[in-house]
Amino acid sequence: MTDLQPQPADEVLDIVDEQDRVVGRAPRGEAYARGLRHRCVFVRARDAQGRIFVHRRTAHKLVFPSCYDMFVGGVVGAGESYDEAALREAEEELGVSGLPAPTPLFRFLYEAPGQSWWSAVYEVRCDAAAVSPQVAEVAWHTFLSEGELEDRLAEWDWVPDGLAAYRLLREGF
Repeated sequence: MTDLQPQPADEVLDIVDEQDRVVGRAPRGEAYARGLRHRCVFVRARDAQGRIFVHRRTAHKLVFPSCYDMFVGGVVGAGESYDEAALREAEEELGVSGLPAPTPLFRFLYEAPGQSWWSAVYEVRCDAAAVSPQVAEVAWHTFLSEGELEDRLAEWDWVPDGLAAYRLLREGF
């Protein structure tokens, strides 16, 4: 990467209030450092057998490095819609182009000490054989059945926001 390419921390995000209304903009690094509320998308990717894409994040991620996740996704850029971000993030992280538009499921406000983001949760179907995740984002991946995923919930270190979204899904949001 050259110095002229934008860095993840430089990406501009919409800053939102507790009602998910845009109140400003800030670079991602500043939003994270100051705990500014922004927007994220979570996309549960399933293969033809209904198995869920699970991965371990790379060690250099700005948030939750080296943790496991059962969603692909990320931040919503300034001026970008949740739907646009969901498709972009799913295609980027899965390494698949031409995915169908992810189906929106629900939204929730994730809050933890120093962290707050409105989160839109989606689902998409993909061909497991076509998946070729970004090496910059994904250190390891597989597809697990619901039962296999449940068995690993207590064993692996999961991203807390993804775990919160998964629990809401199990409860019928």
